[in-house]
Amino acid sequence: MKKNFSLISSLHKPDRHIELIKHEINKYVARERRKTLPEDAGSWEFDCKCGSDAGSAPVVHVSTIGKHIDEVAATKSENVYVEILVKPVARKIKE
Repeated sequence: MKKNFSLISSLHKPDRHIELIKHEINKYVARERRKTLPEDAGSWEFDCKCGSDAGSAPVVHVSTIGKHIDEVAATKSENVYVEILVKPVARKIKE
């Protein structure tokens, strides 16, 4: 998922609109985690970026995307860019 979210809404208050964005991202992550893994994979890994635009978005951990969205909103930016790429991770074999 590579998406620009508008932080300005004519329908919702700013805090509520940010919560709706976070909810959509959490639904996407949950949906990706439920997908069937390939045979040689043990889990899913998420490569994430979050910032005011695609060029300046730093790499973040999937669990901190909400905090980064709040930070972008605090800078009075009109948009937030969120990129979440999913890839399977190989199983670690215990010896």
